Amino acid sequence: MRVAFVSNVVYPFVTGGAEKRIHEIGTRLANKGHDVTIYGRHFWDGPRETTHEGMTLRAVAPEADLYAEDRRSITEAIDFAARALPQLRRHLRRDEHDIVVASVFPYFPVLATKLAGLRTDTPLVTTWHEVWGDYWEEYLGHLSPFGKLTERITAHTPQHPIVISSITADRLAAIRPARETIEIVPNGINVEQVRNAPLPEQGYDILFAGRLIEHKNVDVLLDAFDQITSTHDATLGIVGDGPERERLEAKRKSLTHADRVEFLGFLDDYEGVLGHMRAADVFASPSTREGFGITFVEAMAADCTVIAADHPDSAADEVIDDAGLLVDPTVESMTETLDDALHGERPPTKPVERAQRYDWDTVADQAETVYQRAIDGTW
Repeated sequence: MRVAFVSNVVYPFVTGGAEKRIHEIGTRLANKGHDVTIYGRHFWDGPRETTHEGMTLRAVAPEADLYAEDRRSITEAIDFAARALPQLRRHLRRDEHDIVVASVFPYFPVLATKLAGLRTDTPLVTTWHEVWGDYWEEYLGHLSPFGKLTERITAHTPQHPIVISSITADRLAAIRPARETIEIVPNGINVEQVRNAPLPEQGYDILFAGRLIEHKNVDVLLDAFDQITSTHDATLGIVGDGPERERLEAKRKSLTHADRVEFLGFLDDYEGVLGHMRAADVFASPSTREGFGITFVEAMAADCTVIAADHPDSAADEVIDDAGLLVDPTVESMTETLDDALHGERPPTKPVERAQRYDWDTVADQAETVYQRAIDGTW
């Protein structure tokens, strides 16, 4: 199988969930003898075309800033798509790849990949991490119609779509014509890496890890933690950064036991985050918007009791199933469940057992099967 991935960013030179997924699946396919090429921006040192962990990296555009203020840059996405199109077209018309897999966000590279593949038999597979829909209004404000239209056009482009969760599958099905079957291939983790991550010098009884933005509802967690400190000598660690950090740190000062809460900021060392999960008894995140929720899987692999919000905009219930505890995203519900968890309540299914189904080896096998079906025309 000759697989081409299209992604403006390439892991590990840029770190993020979508590019890490490509890296983990791609390296495992390469180890099995498949030919893997990644088309991206030139974020690595050295020549425009090089090899990395068994894969060919092919730069079709120079390095560029990905963000304009706090949002992904639209001009960067358009620029990458425009630069990638002629080079993709050349290689596809030479019949160098059996399949092309394009990450959906930021959309324009999918459209460029489809145009590049016209008059070829190379199937286009897309990976949808989220479908934003009305969330565009919060993200782009008065420009939200542009975001919604671009998402809808991308959804209507002929493709073989992969999603990472059922909630994303349902949202995608709602905005696209019923053509190809939508396949679910989840995100993954390296379970062994989690289990062997070094423990920190100082751990916390309860941990949150994630971007500090409004829908993560960290303020709910802070209020709930304050409620249980009268009966539990517990500590809370908050890993992450974001626009809500200043407000949340100000809120901490009003807590009864503010000295038991520590904001650790963004940790550059991924294994440092995993180590904190291993040290914690409880991982709590009342986030109401999760297209998947990889931190839930990492925390389960670390054998934490995971507490997540039960919300229609979150895939948490699907990801943790009965290997964690679901709550309403309210202070009252979080307080009650935190109290139970600190008293030793555990979910019916062992968290580590649940996490195994998301190990990258398992996920890569699923992806390989789906890719082959697209090539064979049996999708």
